[in-house]
Amino acid sequence: MFSDIGALELVALVVLAVLVFGPDKLPKVIQDVSRFVRKVRDFSDSAKEDIRSELGPDFKDFEFEDLNPKTFLRKQMEQNDDLRELKELRGSFDLKKEMNDVADAVHGRSAAATAAPAAVNGSAPDLLKKQDKPDTGERPPYDSDAT
Repeated sequence: MFSDIGALELVALVVLAVLVFGPDKLPKVIQDVSRFVRKVRDFSDSAKEDIRSELGPDFKDFEFEDLNPKTFLRKQMEQNDDLRELKELRGSFDLKKEMNDVADAVHGRSAAATAAPAAVNGSAPDLLKKQDKPDTGERPPYDSDAT
């Protein structure tokens, strides 16, 4: 709950609590707050147990964290082996290359002319290098990384 509070912030909170409540009332306030947090936690746990009992035995291992869509999808992806083909397809598809091919086709450049420098260097061409300026009537090349 308080994992992102540093030591300096904790000291500042203690000093602020002493100033607001005073050293005499501070232990009583701490007890009241801890009692309230405990009651809320107990209420939450009993509500979860009531929901689990009402859902029946099919949902005995149901976790409320699974209601978060990201957690649910991650859990389903890890458990489902049929999606292995989708993972392989995702790994083989290079969106940047496809976008560059489309841009080359739109601008009338050949794909072999742009692929040759990449094959020589072993990596994608550096987009930050100075490029030839287009003719005055020609539009600049489409940069898929800039969009």
